[in-house]
Amino acid sequence: MSELSAEEKERYSRHLRIPEWTEAEQLRLKQGSVLVIGMGGLGSPASMYLAAAGVGRIGLADFDHVESHNLQRQILYTEDQVGLKKAEQAKQRLLQMNGGIHVTLHEAGITQKNVEEIFNQYDVILDGSDNFDTRYLVNDATYLLKKPLVYGSVFRFEGQVMVLNHMESSPCYRCLFPEPPAPGTVPNCNEAGVVGALCGVVGSLQAMEVIKLLSGVGKVLESCIIKVDLMNGRFPKIAITKDKKCPLCGNSPKITNIQDQNYAVPCELPSVTMSNNTEIPIELPIEETHALQTSGDAYLLDVREPSEAEIAQIPGSLFIPMGQIPERVNEIPKDKRVIVYCHHGMRSLKVTHYLRSAGLENTSSMKGGIDAWALAISPDMARY
Repeated sequence: MSELSAEEKERYSRHLRIPEWTEAEQLRLKQGSVLVIGMGGLGSPASMYLAAAGVGRIGLADFDHVESHNLQRQILYTEDQVGLKKAEQAKQRLLQMNGGIHVTLHEAGITQKNVEEIFNQYDVILDGSDNFDTRYLVNDATYLLKKPLVYGSVFRFEGQVMVLNHMESSPCYRCLFPEPPAPGTVPNCNEAGVVGALCGVVGSLQAMEVIKLLSGVGKVLESCIIKVDLMNGRFPKIAITKDKKCPLCGNSPKITNIQDQNYAVPCELPSVTMSNNTEIPIELPIEETHALQTSGDAYLLDVREPSEAEIAQIPGSLFIPMGQIPERVNEIPKDKRVIVYCHHGMRSLKVTHYLRSAGLENTSSMKGGIDAWALAISPDMARY
């Protein structure tokens, strides 16, 4: 359709009253498409504003389910949707907001196997993911396919937004962060916390950049990053430049296709075989951990922060925050099996690695952390 219907002109009349915004710009939105990766704190507000603005086709990539602690910031969902698939519930809500758009689900999420096929279906990619392996995969794929990427992240009271247009002189995500951080060294918002309203601010800024990219209105945040500091009410803009040594977009790139890179953050370690031929895996499932604890054959080590331990703790655990492990390592028993746990399993893997290198080879990490324990073993335990 080469023009808006009378109903669409009424619906988007507040856009059309803007001097810089004509029917042509609204039609570009209608004919445009965007893929939203992650239907969480950022994907929720971003997708809602994109649907309301009239973006014609919106893809939603998420494999997760709604949980009660999501509701503090993931405004797409309601209490009665806890336990249901996020992508499906998000699609229903967006179509209730605007029946004139199309919503496509990608419920396997974004992987090395499907990233190119999915990205080729959209004009713009919006990254609302909360893990580094996905961020690097998304950055590399959008660069190789020359798709504009709108990146956002949040942490406690702070966030950031930038547009990676992948032009010849433009920087990419690896120009700022060439390699992923070591596992466990950087907590995500699940572990460190995040103010719900911050997600709304950052997600809205991401939606605005997508709208500008699709409509052609305004100046896109290219070669700069907006830092959002809600604690102090500051929004500084910082210029970023292309790194000539970047492994992806530099003068001598090492990454030339998706298959060249393993995007899983390297946190898996091999099992240890003891002198009695007993194999000690790096990670233990929740059920096996519970069985060992119940029989008295394992010692649980909680490496979370004090504020987390106040919310919930597995009875009988030794509590030593991750940052204090090196100076208190002598408090950890050497004559027993030690199983380390944190919130979701990232920090405990890092501590397990450290303890094994310090000679405590009889150490494993509890897979999924205390959050998985609450779901599988203690349903009355408080989750956060």
